[in-house]
Amino acid sequence: MTVACKGSTVTIHYIGTLDNGRIFDSTPDDDPLVFVVGSDEVFPALHEAIVGMKPGETKNVFIPTAEAFGPKKRENIIKVDRSNFPPERPLEVGNKLSIEFSSGQARVMMVTEVGDTEVTLDGNHPLAGLDLTFALRLEAVG
Repeated sequence: MTVACKGSTVTIHYIGTLDNGRIFDSTPDDDPLVFVVGSDEVFPALHEAIVGMKPGETKNVFIPTAEAFGPKKRENIIKVDRSNFPPERPLEVGNKLSIEFSSGQARVMMVTEVGDTEVTLDGNHPLAGLDLTFALRLEAVG
């Protein structure tokens, strides 16, 4: 039986959960994740966990915040004057907006607070500041 090693193309199914048990992502039954071990397609901790696994094997992998999406950064949270948005545009907490900055750089940001005069936008990854756990099942090694 083939064992996963660096450079192997692997097929996995996973369920990603937070500390409170909430599922944040998973692979559909008919659409597993395929990637090359050692590439930059998934977290390094997942690559390390998969090395040595055989098809059919399962494993739980804990990835602390620092090795996942990192901590939430205060500099990625901004307050914008409400008048910068068209009045007909509905702004609700949880909405994602593509914001273009004066530098020409665009960034997707989430609305976290809507006030009469200000809107608070968060450019952190939604999973920043959180520890992640993945339940893995290695389906195939190519």
